[in-house]
Amino acid sequence: MKLVVLDRDGVINVDSRDYVKSEQEWQALPGSLDAIGRLYRSGYRIVVVTNQAGIAHGKLNAEILAAIHQKMLAHLSQYGGVIEAIFFCPHAPEDHCNCRKPKPGLLRELSRRLRVRLHGVPCIGDKLSDIEAALAVGASPILVRTGHGQAIVDAGEVPHGVPVYANLRAAVDAILSQGSAASR
Repeated sequence: MKLVVLDRDGVINVDSRDYVKSEQEWQALPGSLDAIGRLYRSGYRIVVVTNQAGIAHGKLNAEILAAIHQKMLAHLSQYGGVIEAIFFCPHAPEDHCNCRKPKPGLLRELSRRLRVRLHGVPCIGDKLSDIEAALAVGASPILVRTGHGQAIVDAGEVPHGVPVYANLRAAVDAILSQGSAASR
């Protein structure tokens, strides 16, 4: 079974300093939906794991978040892609919960619910918290330069050995080329 875990804001869609608070504000990053569609058509299961502190800060609620995700899934279906599950943390950083990345709680929940091991699974994100959560469960973090990723690269904060790609499309190209090389 092949699985890829994606962060949402800054990886699939445009991020906002004031949170993506409505389905009208949700905008896919160029090439991201096509990239997910290619992964799915190549036999990968795709799961999203995302921090959504806007809920804790009163900027949106679970119903609005569900509408945002419905829009994302509807647009993705036009590219032949499917996201199997979306796991989200509704807490603020100051809540010190176990599910908010960089803590690995959501990834562990994903592993438990889907009955999958995460060792070596690509986890694509744009923040250090995405990388740290992936490393904590033995997954293989990948950083994209979209969202907050370029600032991490510019600051020299990318952990040793973590591959960096321009965007989700480039990361998916690399995953698919490794997959085809492995099947030869």
